[in-house]
Amino acid sequence: MAKKTKYYVVWNGNQTGVFDSWTKCQLQIKGYPGARYKSFKTKAEADTAYNNETGYVEKRTATAKPTLSSLDEKVRAQIIMESISVDAACSGNPGVMEYRGVHTSDASEIFRLGPFQYGTNNLGEFLALVHGLALLKKQESDVPIYSDSRTAIAWVRNKRVKTTIKRVAANRKMFELVDRAEIWLHNNTYTTKIIKWDTENWGEIPADFGRK
Repeated sequence: MAKKTKYYVVWNGNQTGVFDSWTKCQLQIKGYPGARYKSFKTKAEADTAYNNETGYVEKRTATAKPTLSSLDEKVRAQIIMESISVDAACSGNPGVMEYRGVHTSDASEIFRLGPFQYGTNNLGEFLALVHGLALLKKQESDVPIYSDSRTAIAWVRNKRVKTTIKRVAANRKMFELVDRAEIWLHNNTYTTKIIKWDTENWGEIPADFGRK
């Protein structure tokens, strides 16, 4: 009997996405610091996990996450307060999505776009990051950007979105922004540092929509 095919999701690696063999998966994670990946029995499960960063669960004792205001001075000193934080929210998978950017120090809103139909959190996180990069370049600002999405950070780094969401009439406006964002990344350089927000130790990112 032929061996059943497994599908492998790579959230953080040389290339991210869904791969249909362990060999292909290994090429993305071997020697990559902090690689995140997991196998799934079906492509549908893998696609869902990849688009929503679900299925990857680290083993740890469940504890209440801290909030920015509750952090002690030593921990707060690790965070660059003069920065932008971005996040997205999506109701459903796919579903109604929106994204925004805020000042990290006080969570005051800088930009907010949406709602967009038939989107995902990852697409919103990607758009928020590129929106922030373009804004900071226009302002000639060198403050960093925080994001809690490893997938979106990888998409920005690779200058390419890898999603299984189909383009339909309902999400045409969203994908127009995605196309423009990819073009911007290919045509522009930037010095802005993108930093992964440490949700486990710092609590929810200041741009979080608070709908969990």
